[in-house]
Amino acid sequence: MKQRIPARIRRLQDMARNLWWSWHVEGRNVFRALDYQALRLSGYNPVKQLLSLSQEKLESAASDPAFLAEYDAAVSAFYDDLSLKKGWVAEEHPDLLSKTIAYFSAEFALHSSLPIYAGGLGVLAGDVLKEASDLGLPLVGVGFMYPQGYFVQHISADGWQQENYAQLNFEEAPLTPVVTPEGKRVIARVDINDRVVGIGVWLVQVGRVNLYLMDTNLEENSPGDRQLSARLYTADREQRLQQEIILGIGGVRVLRALNIEPAVWHANEGHTAFMTLERIREQMANGVPFDEAAQRVQSTTVFTTHTPVPAGHDIFPVELMDKYFRNFWNSLKIDREAFLKLGQPPGAESQSFNMTILALKMSQHRNAVSKLHSKVARRMWQGLWPDLKEEKVPIIPVTNGVHLPTWIAPELYEVFQKYIGGNVLTWCDNVERWKRILDIPDSELWEVRQTLRRKLIHVILEHAQEKWADGAVNAQQVLAMGALLDSDTLTIGFARRFTEYKRPALIFHDIERLKRIIKDTWRPVQFVFAGKSHPADFASKHILHHVYSLAIDKEFHGRIAFVEDYDMLLARYLVQGVDVWLNTPRRLQEACGTSGMKASANGVLHLSVRDGWWQEGYNGKNGWAIGDGPYESTEQQDAQDAESIYRLLEEEIVPLFYERDVNGIPRGWMKMVKEAISSITPQFCAKRMMKEYTEKTYLPIIKANRKR
Repeated sequence: MKQRIPARIRRLQDMARNLWWSWHVEGRNVFRALDYQALRLSGYNPVKQLLSLSQEKLESAASDPAFLAEYDAAVSAFYDDLSLKKGWVAEEHPDLLSKTIAYFSAEFALHSSLPIYAGGLGVLAGDVLKEASDLGLPLVGVGFMYPQGYFVQHISADGWQQENYAQLNFEEAPLTPVVTPEGKRVIARVDINDRVVGIGVWLVQVGRVNLYLMDTNLEENSPGDRQLSARLYTADREQRLQQEIILGIGGVRVLRALNIEPAVWHANEGHTAFMTLERIREQMANGVPFDEAAQRVQSTTVFTTHTPVPAGHDIFPVELMDKYFRNFWNSLKIDREAFLKLGQPPGAESQSFNMTILALKMSQHRNAVSKLHSKVARRMWQGLWPDLKEEKVPIIPVTNGVHLPTWIAPELYEVFQKYIGGNVLTWCDNVERWKRILDIPDSELWEVRQTLRRKLIHVILEHAQEKWADGAVNAQQVLAMGALLDSDTLTIGFARRFTEYKRPALIFHDIERLKRIIKDTWRPVQFVFAGKSHPADFASKHILHHVYSLAIDKEFHGRIAFVEDYDMLLARYLVQGVDVWLNTPRRLQEACGTSGMKASANGVLHLSVRDGWWQEGYNGKNGWAIGDGPYESTEQQDAQDAESIYRLLEEEIVPLFYERDVNGIPRGWMKMVKEAISSITPQFCAKRMMKEYTEKTYLPIIKANRKR
């Protein structure tokens, strides 16, 4: 690759291997200008695009004045932005620049070219890294390199999810192996049971932030150990435990091998909690007593819990803990009972070890991911602080946010720049600035919304056509994929992980009533579904099958679609292109839910249960709230919430969308669109979130430890 790119444009390969381009317009433009068709065929992956281009094409670009203008602008912006001497941290907290924050997560969703994520947790982690780069926050990420990722979803002719695993082509991905100055792979090692497992490291550059991904696929490891990092969220509990040993203990050792000394350690969910034990072990190896070592680790650790749903908390039987930690607790100079209590509630005679409990006990700064979730989490974990009242349990809220430059449509971004002014990236958390959205003419904003819907429908139709042309699907499957969707019809999206508590089939509670709504001659409605079920979650697979079977029901006139293999690329089209974002979790089970934030920032109106972030985001004018309770049973909740959805569609949503003036503009709808963007975007952006993490957790940790 280095030999093929002419010297005049050699910086293309540096930009291609840094995901900075994915959220900066200058970066996207230069690769589009180089060869848009090649970029599109690569899945919008510049590394793969460059590999596909002929030498003649590259030489031609190097002598094309129009392309060179794009190239020079991108190079200038790229290297200027990588300077650590700019950004919020440099301006407001310059002392922080000499510190390092280590952010551990089981998954990171950065771009579809690096499919090492399953869902919302990974998307949140990816947005954290991008926003840290924008702010100039000295953060490094630590995670897994999953060469087989999560899985590629295919829906069979009879409507059942099939999981296929594709091996990542490392040469075509935006990552590089981490090597020593002598050119040898950096290797860390971890004891797992009675064997030593080697860990290689890959570097992903995310603007100014480095993400280090661990990989056990090394020749020195046994065939079984080489597969430990192959797939995300394996259903095998023993293998999951081994993965989390590598993620936590191995992650600490990788940072040590790289001579990185974090001042703050941030554990994103309980999967990462073993990193606290390894740091205690290090302290004790230097002669520090256990209690003091534990206190030191606690004082520098931030823990974020993301879900109240039991399945989201890793719990391992004591038999497995005995098998894999019988030597480790000796290094902590504590006995088996004391070790197991680290992952158990006080006074419990438990036969399991809870990773969330370990993380809560081993961190001084703990947070939930919305205001409502913090109340739920304090109630859920009060037993760890039996002497405290529920409201005093030390779990604070830091509501999630989304990285706006990643998720806002380019067409909309241009309108914001035109009417609000400046670089949206720098002021996106400014509440007053967003009020200027009222200056945007309804006609111009409506045209953008129309364009984004049409783009979404085009992408869905194109995918269905390609599958049909390949002979991979039958006529019914093409129908289910959305072949009959209309680009001018009110479009409602439901796209997220398929699982029971999210109630993806709630809209079908009264099928005949739904058919009347959908099939209205003058005011039709269409639904687009997308999402994956966990391979081991058979209940959710049945729900997915049910939804898919309705998508092929001719009585719906082709106005229900299920788009398979939901990933970041499809997610962008959906949150930008639908008109309404539907969210139907059971109350108090959605900790936050960030997809609706992305949709609202794009002018998509939110229709949701008041759970998670919507409890604090809904103001009565920026979307709709489903139901209000109370409910005596889940059956009653489903019935009343479904009734609420139908009533809102019939009486408010559908009429408002189709009520147009003489110029064909839905003035009432656009008023709500503007309210949604202006009220939700600054409050629920990643910039606000990361500033809050910095000022509520990172800085207090650094200041407290500076005094010691």
